[in-house]
Amino acid sequence: MSLISLGKTITISLSVKDRHASAEWYKGMLGFEAIYHADEAGWSELQTNTQGVTIGLGEHTRPAPGNCVPVFGIADLDAARQKLEQAKVKFDGETDVVEGMVKTATFYDPDGNAMMLAEDLTGGVD
Repeated sequence: MSLISLGKTITISLSVKDRHASAEWYKGMLGFEAIYHADEAGWSELQTNTQGVTIGLGEHTRPAPGNCVPVFGIADLDAARQKLEQAKVKFDGETDVVEGMVKTATFYDPDGNAMMLAEDLTGGVD
């Protein structure tokens, strides 16, 4: 049995220079469709051809090359974070909240690989 219970979605988060141009590239090259562009948050999300798997594009002026962070949907981020922290899992700072949109927290596996938990605050599914 696992320490926390993840949802049935995963977002693969990528760091990009221009979310709109990248979204067009993923559409043209791989057939992915834009779900939305949240310009105020510097974030775009694309539906892949795999159910429950999306690509998230975070806009940065200097994206880290090869940057890829799996983002796991979860129903109660605060409770999951508390359990993971009690198990000595390292988190990168505080939980980030975009009101009415999402709550996220980045954590690391034993080898330093970044992963993220995300709680949907829109009333959608996890």
